[in-house]
Amino acid sequence: MTRNIRGGPSLLIFIALITFLTSFFGQVALRSRRAELSPVISPEELWKTYRWSPDPNQRREAALLLASKSKDSPWRRQRLLLSQGWGKNPLAAVAIKLQAQTETNLGNSYKSEIRWKELLNRFPFEPLAADAYYILGRQDAELRQLLLNLHPAHPASLASALELKKTIENPFQGALHLARWGARWLGAQDVIKAACSSSEFNKAPTDEQREVLAFGMTSFGDGKAALECLNGQSPPSYLALAIGKILLDGDPHEQDLGNRLLKEIINKESDIKDKIEAIKLLTQNMSSNELFLKSLSSELLSLSPDFQIAEARKQFDVNAAALIKRWPNHSESWQLQWDLVRAQLLNGRWDSANRLLEIIPYNALPEPYQARRLFWKGFFMEKQGDIFSAKKIWLDLVSKHPKNYYTWRAQLRLTRTKSSNQLENLFESFDSYQYQWRPLLSNIELVNKLWRLGLEIDAWETWRSIRGRPSVKRDSPQDLIVEGRLRMAVGDDWMGLNKLSKAKLNLVGESCETRQLLHSSLFPLRYLKEIKNASLKTGVPPELLLAVAKQESRMASGVISSKGAVGLMQLMPATAYEVNEAELSKNELIKPEINILLAAKYLAKLMKIWEGNLWLTIASYNAGPSTVSNWFMDEINNDPELWVERIPYPETRFYTKKVLGNIWSYLHINEPFCS
Repeated sequence: MTRNIRGGPSLLIFIALITFLTSFFGQVALRSRRAELSPVISPEELWKTYRWSPDPNQRREAALLLASKSKDSPWRRQRLLLSQGWGKNPLAAVAIKLQAQTETNLGNSYKSEIRWKELLNRFPFEPLAADAYYILGRQDAELRQLLLNLHPAHPASLASALELKKTIENPFQGALHLARWGARWLGAQDVIKAACSSSEFNKAPTDEQREVLAFGMTSFGDGKAALECLNGQSPPSYLALAIGKILLDGDPHEQDLGNRLLKEIINKESDIKDKIEAIKLLTQNMSSNELFLKSLSSELLSLSPDFQIAEARKQFDVNAAALIKRWPNHSESWQLQWDLVRAQLLNGRWDSANRLLEIIPYNALPEPYQARRLFWKGFFMEKQGDIFSAKKIWLDLVSKHPKNYYTWRAQLRLTRTKSSNQLENLFESFDSYQYQWRPLLSNIELVNKLWRLGLEIDAWETWRSIRGRPSVKRDSPQDLIVEGRLRMAVGDDWMGLNKLSKAKLNLVGESCETRQLLHSSLFPLRYLKEIKNASLKTGVPPELLLAVAKQESRMASGVISSKGAVGLMQLMPATAYEVNEAELSKNELIKPEINILLAAKYLAKLMKIWEGNLWLTIASYNAGPSTVSNWFMDEINNDPELWVERIPYPETRFYTKKVLGNIWSYLHINEPFCS
């Protein structure tokens, strides 16, 4: 006997719906509880996510993160990336790109080409497809042109422009592209210069093209060649400013050319902002430009903080304080204020120096200047007998600011430590360093995601491609931090640290997270094997070697200065010969392991000369021990901060404080300083 069950189909549909909703919201809950994947996730947790996560997006992220850690194992990488190119999410484009690269590494050119074509077909407008355009465009002029048009600032596009064959119709296409989008790209300089002087096909650049090429030349600092490229035509104001700024740093003849360009901007009907910028540059050499500047209208000069402050600097009169108050956010005001304070403190006029520190509101200053202000306020209070106020100020400095020169000095004065000259009491274990991954905090979500998945090169190329567009605002402090960190992640410490240092002097009132991120990024740990080896052989603490390398070369091993100093530690060949007792070629001296070891030997020699005195050792590395011997005085034992401020050479004075600050930062690289 069968029973007729009414509503059976409806009941089944209802149960199926409840099951689906329970599963769906259960997965949502699981996703919300699971932390974002990043390099800090343990390998065990990462593999667990890759195999068992109910969220396919998380499984793909885990696969990509594991693949980024498997660069030396293409077979393993191939298995991880298998079937991860599904969907429309940009991460699918990443997976396909990595698959194509992996197949190439395995020698499977046919499969690699299939992947590149798939990437182009599915994601033609994504920056991640630029490499596909580049690879396939080698044999297809149309694809190469699409690459140049769609992703002009992408490294793949710059590489393609560098390889572009000259044609009768457009012999300058590659050079013009590089001048607009990547004049600093390796090899671009020669191509741009050749285009400017080219006589191929009996065709010369047009005036408009010469402007583009000349502006590209200013990007790599060749003002003279940029001016010659214009072939006698008068440059527009933006270009004259760029060329003039470079020429002012050249020889006397180049300086004269630069001065004339800048004066022309002021004399002709230029935009008022261009005139003010030209005046700013001309004031850098007041001795040769003073008569011209003073011939300008008082109305125009009154708009230039640089001219007004330069005039006040000559007299250090009461007007200087008024100018600082008028332009409290201007970098020249910050420097003028410090010059006034320093003049007073070197003469022991503590009360007067303290009043001058108050001219600019504390919150209007970038962090490095805030720290300097707090230290010296405490110093002045102590000298006037107010020990309680001094300690309160120094405690505030130590607890709320990054570890730097001034927090180090405040810490020692708080604890009344008399060990500032004893290296063994200042340095800690080299082996205590630990790398800490931190999020990128870019305003481009895909770039943040690529960074989080350990794909730094893809993050850098994507960011550069998007940021290079004309509509994107550049050079905000946050933008500089992102660019600096990305550059350092792909091995460009020289420009990376340059961007981060620039950001540090422009950050005012930022969040704790941004301040901590910037500070930790400013102190990379590079060449640790070579540094540890040199330290063991010479007894020079590794932190000192790191601190000197950062200050001398920004950790860029290939740097050779205009004076002939070579490598990471910027050793002069004569100094290297003295230490090594044998002549070395520049190719030998530039090798990090040789350069660091010789610098360590030289530092050990200086430490022996000065009986372990850190101040004198570091100052001597910059200025030479014979020069520093003329500065020795009893003050270095009681008030070394005053001693360093009396150094007559501004470069050595700045250098000594920076290296000391670098040491303290490296010793406490992972310590938080705000909340």
